[in-house]
Amino acid sequence: MTPTATHAKCRLSGFKPTGHLHLGNLLGALRPLAAAQHDHDSIALIADLHALTIEHDPRTVRALTREQATVMLAAGVDPARTAIVVQSHVPEHTELHYLLECATHHGEAARMIQFREKSAGGGPVRLSLLTYPVLMAADILLHDVREVPVGDDQRQHLELARTLATRFNARYGETFVVPEAVRPPAAARIMDLADPRVKMGKSGAAGAGRIGLLDPPEVVRRTIARAVTDTVGVVRHDPVAQPGVTNLLEILAACSGAPPADSYAGLKRAVTEAVEATLAPIRARHAELAADPGYVDAVLADGAARVRDTARATIRRTREAIGLLT
Repeated sequence: MTPTATHAKCRLSGFKPTGHLHLGNLLGALRPLAAAQHDHDSIALIADLHALTIEHDPRTVRALTREQATVMLAAGVDPARTAIVVQSHVPEHTELHYLLECATHHGEAARMIQFREKSAGGGPVRLSLLTYPVLMAADILLHDVREVPVGDDQRQHLELARTLATRFNARYGETFVVPEAVRPPAAARIMDLADPRVKMGKSGAAGAGRIGLLDPPEVVRRTIARAVTDTVGVVRHDPVAQPGVTNLLEILAACSGAPPADSYAGLKRAVTEAVEATLAPIRARHAELAADPGYVDAVLADGAARVRDTARATIRRTREAIGLLT
């Protein structure tokens, strides 16, 4: 039995509930996902199992999982076109994880950059941190995904998924679709406003350079007002010499396309207005959805139901191919 042909344009985007979704997530992932859902059979995966690889509060993981689903809907992800799936709601993810571990070498997992960075910091390291790239590969291969939007920081993980799919197919027969990386044309790489040398992230020590999608207007204003610039005094796009100013220009272009001001103060005012115009409708829609948790639960239940047949078919193929009784 070979992978189904019904998901010829299937695309998967993953989100880990380890923090609040921010402006970089919106411009770099959620907007491209919403734009592509009209032409692709899309899955938005909330990877809650990945959040367990580090020290965590169980109540926070549950709350962030629900919040991420609600924010996705508020940001324009259409549940009629995109299956919004909580990873742990589809137990085939964990079964395929183990089966793929049986085709993965220790060195392949140990050289993944997140494991190397966190294990080098000292202190206890969970075994799940070592093996979670294999779970990430299972997330992709389970659904016959053909396209995965990735940035440079996730390309290594997709290459592992491709390696495992190719190796498994060669050893045990044609079982998995080998996925391809895609870079959505609308994607924007938004950097931290307090440290424009690093990408804006959901987690961090202080979060001073992060704009959350649900941040109130006064927090957005304050964060942008404190954004790092430089002493050059010229508004221009120069990622090397002026990364802070360049980041503000990128945000302005992605949010409004308005021409930049000729002073740093004017640029920050323009960015504040553009970001607030972008976030205000998302906050309003989120408030409506959060007041109706039953609707969000129904969306998540429907998402899991829509991917179940493909997931079960993949597991049947994999179990048979690797030598298990079915």
